[in-house]
Amino acid sequence: MNELTFDGRTVSIEPGQTVGAALAAAGVTSWRTTRKQGKPRGLFCGIGVCFDCLLTVDGEANQRACLVPARDGMTLESDGCPVAEAGTDEC
Repeated sequence: MNELTFDGRTVSIEPGQTVGAALAAAGVTSWRTTRKQGKPRGLFCGIGVCFDCLLTVDGEANQRACLVPARDGMTLESDGCPVAEAGTDEC
């Protein structure tokens, strides 16, 4: 089984998934907040246009989760937002 780590949490990944797809499949809906209002952000457009899904991938900040292919062993970090689970509005 292939896995990555997101804020210390193990997330299973499937072949061909992006980081954003893997997080969404694991029930993670947001991983950063907006600068001015602190609103939660995660996947929005899913095609690399909106920049809502930025996170840190293997130490490289501001990566678009919807475009980065998920790989076994990668480490992801949220950018200033605690993990929000599906069904909650908390970030």
